[in-house]
Amino acid sequence: MMVKQERAARTRQALIRAAAEVFAEEGFALASLSMISRRAGVSNGALHFHFESKKALADVVQMEAAAAVTRMTDRAETADGALQVLVDATHGLMSRLADDNIVRAGFELCGDPARGDGVDLRRQWQHWIENILGRAEQEGLLADGVSPDSAAPAIVAATVGFEVLGFRDPEWLSEQKIIRFWELLLPRLAGGEA
Repeated sequence: MMVKQERAARTRQALIRAAAEVFAEEGFALASLSMISRRAGVSNGALHFHFESKKALADVVQMEAAAAVTRMTDRAETADGALQVLVDATHGLMSRLADDNIVRAGFELCGDPARGDGVDLRRQWQHWIENILGRAEQEGLLADGVSPDSAAPAIVAATVGFEVLGFRDPEWLSEQKIIRFWELLLPRLAGGEA
C-alpha cells in the first residue's frame, strides 16, 4: 500500500512539473493533456486519475507557485529592515523565475487571457510589496515625500516587467539587472537613516 502511495505521489509531482513546463512554453490554450502526460512519461489515464481537467492541473500549478513565492518572501523577511527585505525578495523572485518552472508557469498562467481565473501571482506580489513598503514607512526608512502609495506602482511595474521580459530573454532576470534597478531606485526610496 505504501509503495503505491509513493508511486502515486511521484506521478502526481511529475505531472505538475510537466504541466508547468508545457504551460510556460505553450500557454494555457495551446497546452494539451496529451502533451503534458507525454512530457511526464505517463499515460493519459494516469493523468486523468490525478487531475480531472487541464483547468484543475493549472490550478494546482498556480497554487504551488503561490506557495513557493510565499516561502521565498517569508525567507526574505529575516533580513534587517523592510527595504532590505524588499531588495532580497526581488532578487529571490527573479532567481525563482529563472530557475523554477512552476513559479514561471504560475506567473505565465495568471497573465494568460485563455486562463481566465486562478491564483493571481502578480496581484499577490503587488500586495506583498505594498505591505512591505507600509512596514518601511512605519520603520521610518522611506525618504521624505515617498509613501508606500507612490513607490509601490513603480516597483510592481518594474518587477513584473522584468518577469514578463525575462520569459523570452533570461538576461532580464539576472542578478546584475536587479542590482542596477535597485542602485537607481534605492537612493530615491530610502531616507537618510536607511
